[in-house]
Amino acid sequence: MPHFIVEYSGNLHDRLEFQSLFSRLHEYVVSTGAFPIGGVRSRAIRCDDFRVADGREDFSFLNLTLKIGHGRDMDLKKEVAERVFDILCDWMKPVTDTSYCQISFEMTELDPVLKFNRNNIHPLFADT
Repeated sequence: MPHFIVEYSGNLHDRLEFQSLFSRLHEYVVSTGAFPIGGVRSRAIRCDDFRVADGREDFSFLNLTLKIGHGRDMDLKKEVAERVFDILCDWMKPVTDTSYCQISFEMTELDPVLKFNRNNIHPLFADT
C-alpha cells in the first residue's frame, strides 16, 4: 500500500502523461515515512464510455482513488490527502486551463481483516 488508481475520460488520453504524475505521487508518499516504496502502485484506466454533465464531447473527467492500509492517524491521512490532491490539480493544470474537466479524489482506508495481499518486492528495498 498505497495504491493510486486513476480513471479518466477517453477524450483526455492524448493530453495526459501518467508517468510524471505517478513519479510525483510515489516520491511524495514515500517522503512522508509512512508508506514503504515497495508497496506503492499506480495505474490508469481509460474510460471510453462516459458522459459528463450535459454530454458535451469536450467535457472530461479524471478521478483519482488512493487506497491505503489501516492504521495511520487522521492528521497524517488528512495531510496526505490534501497534498495528493494538490499534486493532482497541479499536474492537470494544462488541461483545466484550456478546457472543462471535473477532477475528483478520494482516499480510502482498507479494512485490515478483509484486505489480503502478497508482496515479494518489499525485501528489495529493506536497506533503503
